[in-house]
Amino acid sequence: MPQTVDVELDGFVHVYDRTEAVVRPDVAEFALLGRDDTPYGTCRDVSGVFRERAAPPVPQVRLLGCRPETPLLTALGAVGNASKASRRRRRIRAEVHMTAADGAIRPVIDGLVSGTVVAGEPSRLGAGLLDVTVDSDPREPLPLGVLDILEQWRTHRPAARNEWAGHHRKLRHHWAGVTLAHRVDAAEQPPGTTYDLDGRYVTDIDGFYCAIGEAINGPGGYFGWNLHALHDCLRGDFGARTPFRLVWHDSAVARAHLVAGYDGRRLAPATTLDDLLDILAAHQVEVDLR
Repeated sequence: MPQTVDVELDGFVHVYDRTEAVVRPDVAEFALLGRDDTPYGTCRDVSGVFRERAAPPVPQVRLLGCRPETPLLTALGAVGNASKASRRRRRIRAEVHMTAADGAIRPVIDGLVSGTVVAGEPSRLGAGLLDVTVDSDPREPLPLGVLDILEQWRTHRPAARNEWAGHHRKLRHHWAGVTLAHRVDAAEQPPGTTYDLDGRYVTDIDGFYCAIGEAINGPGGYFGWNLHALHDCLRGDFGARTPFRLVWHDSAVARAHLVAGYDGRRLAPATTLDDLLDILAAHQVEVDLR
């Protein structure tokens, strides 16, 4: 057997944002380490891991009907000036927030405007308002369906459970993100409390996060939107204090759908029902599957 071999792997590289560049470091050798730093070996080079920066899926962002504050006015004032300092002043990076009907301002999770301001003109949406054009940095945009979710939440918090159930998985993920942005600090229930989880629509892991959020904190409630956040919530200060009892109704739905395999959205091994039960048990949650 030769001392060195070329190895081909089937699978995906897990990246946070597929539009970003991953630059190859200037090194002569790479080491492969598994879980708990288990050594897999070394290799002189790898392919399929490093990539060029992709073109932005949305080349320009239009900010319609803006009432600009000082930073944006500074960027607009530098439009048309080709100097290096002016180009720096035209750079903006801002998180998007939504204004609810009652005037409350809430973050739009993963909403970001980042790029270079290239134009500003009077807006048809009102006197004194501007439409601002930004050459966008490479970044994956939010799904268009998020707008429907935000509009629903803009006027009122969900009054009934499972209003998320009609969305496909990716939008369920963003629904859970909206519940995080709208989380209200409420009195935490004492240890030993029993909660009922409606499992009829838990056909994916994001459906589980939506369902357990509502089991603990009522319609539109939040109790994690990924595994790390679930662990945080189970440690307390998110509406429930362990140990508690969780009655999981219609658990056969999750048993049929949360199965072993590869999660193409997360680019990672799928989270199974048994994985969730192990996590809950580790945090002293008694689960009654029905």
